[in-house]
Amino acid sequence: MALQILLTGGSSLTGMWFAEELACAGHSVTAVLTRSNAASYTEEPRNRRVERLLGSAEPLWNCRFGDDGFLAALDSSRFDVLCHHGADVTNYKSPDFKPVPALAANTDNIVGVLNVLGKRPLVLSGSVFERGEGVSSGSGDAVSPYGLSKWLTSELVRFYAAKHGVPLGKFVIPNPFGPFEEARFTRYMIREWFAGKAPNVSTPLYVRDNIPVSLLAKAYRVFVERCAANAANKGLVEMLRLNPSGYVESQGTFAERLATELRPRLNLPCEFQLGTQTDFSEPMLRVNTDNARLLCPEWSEAQAWDEFAAYYQSQRQSF
Repeated sequence: MALQILLTGGSSLTGMWFAEELACAGHSVTAVLTRSNAASYTEEPRNRRVERLLGSAEPLWNCRFGDDGFLAALDSSRFDVLCHHGADVTNYKSPDFKPVPALAANTDNIVGVLNVLGKRPLVLSGSVFERGEGVSSGSGDAVSPYGLSKWLTSELVRFYAAKHGVPLGKFVIPNPFGPFEEARFTRYMIREWFAGKAPNVSTPLYVRDNIPVSLLAKAYRVFVERCAANAANKGLVEMLRLNPSGYVESQGTFAERLATELRPRLNLPCEFQLGTQTDFSEPMLRVNTDNARLLCPEWSEAQAWDEFAAYYQSQRQSF
């Protein structure tokens, strides 16, 4: 069944890929965008993500979760599912990230939203770095202030969704990588390789869950469809959950995987160095639990690596 989907967070890496995958599966996506038009997105690579997003989603400009325009769109009743993927991520890696203001932004007017939503399902995006998500060494607490904000968001939405009888699904995101990503580990490695250098992997012992964003997007589409079907056919209101997992391995092993896959595709030596890890401020292990490749057998790993390499080849002059 084709779904009408209202999606927040569409200008993010994962949001753009989610919208595209949903559209390719025959669903209609309306993307909530906080700025007034495409030209107002000037920073790289978000501007290119928005440009690509517009090829798969209808934009709802100058709109935020919970505001009057958002409620008016939701009240039109043409949407089957609300996918709340957007979140405050400003300086999310900083220890000075403010989780309480982020919570307020992420859940603005949540009671009003749920009142309008009625019995239609809400799919909320979470993070493996939240408290209690995935498999973790140590206490399982939030890894960072940003992780704390995501946990607080999840708990508040879960509380009010239960009070209003809204079917809720939670999609927990690990470490995505792929075309149109920001400056993360994989981008750092490729930038150094393009410069003829051997990058240093400073935390090779951390075990993390790096997942190709195209695989994550397919898992997201499967989960959205599942949430919609359960709400329509069974009237379920308890929270459904999916914790899609990709490459579960140490960062040192993932660096070797990255080099092995990209060496022939970029025609570069792709050498790197494993540093002596001195930073142990995060849990040694933090990973998801549901093998995404089993959920999405149609996904092609080789094609994903081909597209990843081709994207960076096309961006080589911008480094």
